Amino acid sequence: MTSSHPAADAEVAYVRLLAGHGQLAAVARAASPAERRRLTAGAWSVAWPLVFARVTRPVEHRRGHFVCAAAVPQLADDCLDGFHDDVEAVVEDLLTHAVAPIRSVEAWMTRRLTAVTVDAHRRRRGRRGALQRPRVPGWLADALGYDAWLMELAVEILNWVGVTVSAGADVWPLQSWAARRVAATGDWVGSDPAAVVREVEEVLAAMRRRPAWFAMYVERPMGAKPAPVAATPVGESADQAPPTTSGEIDEVRLRALAAAVIDALDEALGRGVDPDEAVVRIVTAVFGEGTGGDELDRAPGSAPAFDERVSVRLADPAVVARVVAAVQQIVRGLER
Repeated sequence: MTSSHPAADAEVAYVRLLAGHGQLAAVARAASPAERRRLTAGAWSVAWPLVFARVTRPVEHRRGHFVCAAAVPQLADDCLDGFHDDVEAVVEDLLTHAVAPIRSVEAWMTRRLTAVTVDAHRRRRGRRGALQRPRVPGWLADALGYDAWLMELAVEILNWVGVTVSAGADVWPLQSWAARRVAATGDWVGSDPAAVVREVEEVLAAMRRRPAWFAMYVERPMGAKPAPVAATPVGESADQAPPTTSGEIDEVRLRALAAAVIDALDEALGRGVDPDEAVVRIVTAVFGEGTGGDELDRAPGSAPAFDERVSVRLADPAVVARVVAAVQQIVRGLER
């Protein structure tokens, strides 16, 4: 998907030239089909890296699709469809609204990226029958006792039913929501997928108090989602061999958990939580209770004692300081 081919480089240069003179939208409106394809190809080459880094990767992390978040070729089919939809929206926006001279096409796209992709996402949600702007109505907040985490979870549920992606073998992205629960509640002991399952049921029970509303905005769009299947690990394509050795399995688990830690720490630091306290609490919650998967694939006693290692290492202030510095560097990189 890079623009290393000479023809692609020429298309990008053509788009930059027209944008720099403020003529891109005008040329696009009058373009023949062949010319339109040329402009679209050039704009696409500029747009896709921005969309993946700033839109797709954060969304896939929140969904728990950690393999999908690694690179575009790793995107599962349904996630790739969403990525293409977002890139298409950004390209169309450029070709429609680039009416003034643009010094940097990337900077112009970046400023409009969130608004453009969110608007396109809402239109797609509307076509699926889901709420375009999920929020907690007053009656639902009252039923949930105005509990901040349960109301956040309700919004996550309303968001989730309106997207086409699945959570692999699960109905809900429980691992991702468990990490968000840590950041939202500070409960690093009780924030596991089992707890999230109970709370999802609690929220759904509250939503069912309005049967017509529930049928319209939860059941109908949820019914259009792919059914959960026990196939390859989330985010892997069908022709990828799943991990088989204990080392490969540990690597997949640890990468997934590390991505969850970064998301939770990013959110906590954004709320002004003390970095040292956040690192100890969240890293202990995610790694300190094991790798998040059953250890039945190996002989007793042969699995690494992650919880013991983590607790010992986090007792050392120097280790915590290194982790804090590393996380802050990663978060700054994601923001850039």
